[in-house]
Amino acid sequence: MERQTSESKVVVEVDLDGTGRVDVSTGVGFYDHMLTAFGRHSLVDLTVVSEGDLHIDAHHTVEDTAIVLGQALREALGDKKGIRRFGDATVPLDEALVQAVVDVSGRPYCVHTGEPEGQEHVLIGGSGVPYLGSLTRHVFESLAFHAHLGLHVRVLAGREPHHVAETQYKAFARAFRDAIAFDPRETGVPSTKGAL
Repeated sequence: MERQTSESKVVVEVDLDGTGRVDVSTGVGFYDHMLTAFGRHSLVDLTVVSEGDLHIDAHHTVEDTAIVLGQALREALGDKKGIRRFGDATVPLDEALVQAVVDVSGRPYCVHTGEPEGQEHVLIGGSGVPYLGSLTRHVFESLAFHAHLGLHVRVLAGREPHHVAETQYKAFARAFRDAIAFDPRETGVPSTKGAL
C-alpha cells in the first residue's frame, strides 16, 4: 500500500504469513522501535518506508504510517475465511502491564484506556525526532479504523513512559497474531452473517 500527501509519503508491505521479519524507516526512531516490536511479536513480515514533514514534528508521519499500515492489513486479510477472528493478550514489560483484545470484525472501533496521568504529554526517544506519548492512542485509533478492527487496549499498570507505550504495541501484536491465526475447525468466515 502507498499513500502520498503534501505532508508525507508512506509505503507499507505486509505478509501475514511471515516470521516477523521487519525493515522499518520512518525517521522517528522510537516509532521504528514500536513498529519493529509489532512485526516481531505478531509474526507479520513488515516493510515500512515513510518520509514526512519531520521538521514540524512527528505527528503527520506517525499518523499517515498508521493509516497505510491499517489499509495494508485490511487488504492482506482478504475475505477472512478460516481465521480465529478474536485475539486477546496480556503482556508485561517490567512494571508495565497491558491487555489488548482484537476482533477482526470489519467494523472499526477503538477503546483505549488506563494510561498513567501525563503519558500523553511525554516526549519519548533519544536524539532525533521525539515521539509524543499521545501518539500511541492515535496510532491505535488510526489502525483500527483503517484495518476495520474492533480493538480494546487497556493499560493495567505502568510508570515508565517507554515501557507503557512499548507494552501496548506488543500486546496488540500478540492479540492480532491470535486473531488472524487459522482455525482448523473453521471452514468459512467466523460470523453468523457469513461475512466480516
